[in-house]
Amino acid sequence: MTGIDLEDAASVPDDRSDVPPTLRSALVQIASDALGGFEPVAVPAPLRAVHRFAPRRRASAGAGPLWTALLQEDGFRSSVARVWAQANPDLAAQLVDGHPEQSLQAAAGAWLMGDGVWRSLVPAGVAAPDDGEVAQLRVSLARSQAEAERLRADLTSATQDARSAQDQLSALQRELRRLRSDADRARSEGRRAADEAQAMLNAVELARSRADEDLRSAVDERRAAAAERTAARAELRAARKLADARVRLLLDTIVDAASGLRSELALPPAGERPADLVGRTDEGSGRTAPRPGSRGRSVDDPALLEELLRQPWAHLIVDGYNVSKTGFAGLTLAEQRRRLVDGLAAVAARTGAEVTVCFDGQEGQGATGGQPRGVRVLFAVGEIADDLIRRLVHAEPPGRVLVVVTSDQEVVRDVEADGAWVVPSSTLVARIQHL
Repeated sequence: MTGIDLEDAASVPDDRSDVPPTLRSALVQIASDALGGFEPVAVPAPLRAVHRFAPRRRASAGAGPLWTALLQEDGFRSSVARVWAQANPDLAAQLVDGHPEQSLQAAAGAWLMGDGVWRSLVPAGVAAPDDGEVAQLRVSLARSQAEAERLRADLTSATQDARSAQDQLSALQRELRRLRSDADRARSEGRRAADEAQAMLNAVELARSRADEDLRSAVDERRAAAAERTAARAELRAARKLADARVRLLLDTIVDAASGLRSELALPPAGERPADLVGRTDEGSGRTAPRPGSRGRSVDDPALLEELLRQPWAHLIVDGYNVSKTGFAGLTLAEQRRRLVDGLAAVAARTGAEVTVCFDGQEGQGATGGQPRGVRVLFAVGEIADDLIRRLVHAEPPGRVLVVVTSDQEVVRDVEADGAWVVPSSTLVARIQHL
């Protein structure tokens, strides 16, 4: 529509609320139809609920809020005027030319555009509202304003609830992050190593483009070093052969001297061993030269157990129930003890090692005096088998090969510190079942 500035509709020269009911109904219907085409973001806050109404109910159920918005929301009124002008271009042109025909639609368009001639365009049959109607309209307006205020309050409350929910969500997210950090702490060392490796990789990638000449030089040096290493290995093999010959000669000399000393002193064979002398309390002086123990080699390797037990004067100490419940958990305790002792007897016969098995004691039980099939069986009375194993290890002299079979980590730590080798229970069970 050329020449019509619809934004001037915000300027209201007269009392817009003094509108006949028929014209008011027409204006509400025009506003209802226009509201249906609005985007949700363009709908004023008091009319958002009305916007969701069905088109047939929008003008009737939302009449109050629509009329209030037309009176109080200049932007909404201007938008409705624009929609009306697009739908009624002829009437809009007549209003601009100043020669409109008298009709309800023309009066409605003039009212929306803020043209004071709207009163003269109201048809003669449409009476102005009397005082009662005005009062009723004012009451309706007050109700509409109260409803608008209530809707604004609901919106404020909903906004506050949303913020509260967001705060709760943030608190839960912080708690989740804390719990995750606790779980991630266990993996922090691995990630740190990975980060360091990645940093090193990045540095290598950065320097690779400038390292061609250095690489060729390094290859030449490596070839020279390989030649030197080959020569050094040959010299080392020769030196080892010489050292082995010297050690063998020294060992033969020591053995012959020890045999001669035994014969000269007429020493009788050893009747008792340290494990036979361990009493209810530990009175020994302890071991003073701890060694690394089984660390540095896989304790799950059955060959390690076989190799250790074949050492001279090796002593195998077994945590009885820890091993039997690992391999024979479905049997009674008595059957577990029998199966374990039978298996250890086979190990003792195969390796020649001294074998001691310790069980937690029961009321009235004590250490057995004999060695059934080459196995010493001890019951810990007044203490637990773990403490008995510690005392057995503590009583042995430094330098003797001690092998403790247990999966109890506290016992593992203590006996390793005292110089013993430690093998897990599953390894001994597998060895016994293999025999």
